[in-house]
Amino acid sequence: MTERAELRGVLEALLFASDEPVPASRVAKLLEVPEGDVAAALSALAEEYARDERGFQLREVAGGWRLYTHPAHHPVIEQLVLSWDTRRLSQAALEALAVVAYHQPVMRQGVNAIRGVNSEGVLASLQEKGLVREVGRDRNQGNAVLYGTTRVFLERFGLKDLTELPPLSEFSPDAGTENAIRDRLSAIEGPEFEEEGGDLSVD
Repeated sequence: MTERAELRGVLEALLFASDEPVPASRVAKLLEVPEGDVAAALSALAEEYARDERGFQLREVAGGWRLYTHPAHHPVIEQLVLSWDTRRLSQAALEALAVVAYHQPVMRQGVNAIRGVNSEGVLASLQEKGLVREVGRDRNQGNAVLYGTTRVFLERFGLKDLTELPPLSEFSPDAGTENAIRDRLSAIEGPEFEEEGGDLSVD
């Protein structure tokens, strides 16, 4: 067996065994081989899987490499397995998560302002799911908590980093909605927002 084939086999074993992204640097230390060789081998595997139209893909996400099922087969997988990975987030959770993702670091009041409802319950649920975390405090706003997304968020959505988020221009609202959002943001210190009805938990 060639060294290249042996490295490939070890990489596939590590990728299948890991439940989180595997950094090339970590593998290089484990195997005591140059990091460049590991990175090249991972890229070659990803290209091979894509070329052969395998049922899985190898992607570089959140600072490492991880295997994912091919999107084309997701409907079948959803019928076979019911887990958090295959359950959709509620509309409220998706809205709040989008606000945090694109405006981080952002205060809860900022999320409330954009959504027009109290988002405390939604943010708490997103924190429990590991998608959102506290990233600091705003001393100019009474030491309010600032929220940001997590590494788990990148993993779940298959992103290498936040620069891979789709441009906001793709979701641009009409002029009336945009003005309403601006008015809400400028009125953060104003009256309390209405409480959102229904279950605020992540479905």
